[in-house]
Amino acid sequence: MPRLPRLNRKWIATGAAIMALGLATAAWAQRDPAYSAARSGGQIGEKSDGYLGIVGAATAELRRMVDDLNIKRRAVYSERAQAAGATVEEYAFTSGCRLIAQTQPGEKYQAPDGSWQTRGAAAPLRDSRCP
Repeated sequence: MPRLPRLNRKWIATGAAIMALGLATAAWAQRDPAYSAARSGGQIGEKSDGYLGIVGAATAELRRMVDDLNIKRRAVYSERAQAAGATVEEYAFTSGCRLIAQTQPGEKYQAPDGSWQTRGAAAPLRDSRCP
């Protein structure tokens, strides 16, 4: 994993764009019942690298959906990273931090140790480098 700065202006400037990505993800969930069902059913979750991951066994349909969403995320990260003067990996990591923070109780997310956790009422475990 790349070494990332703790916090700087570059990350602060990208905060609004990352929040927009979170809102776009929420909008996607409203339009796609399969995504919403997979997320609430614990089949998919937010990974610390900014992408969705499959928790447990993957069906071909689930894999296609996650791959498609991750391709879309990568495109957004690439565009926004360039505008912010960051690498795609840095931008994706910071996005992962924020998307994990936005998970709702009962949803899955990847903890800093790589394990899948279910969000409870408390804040999720996040990487110490998260802003």
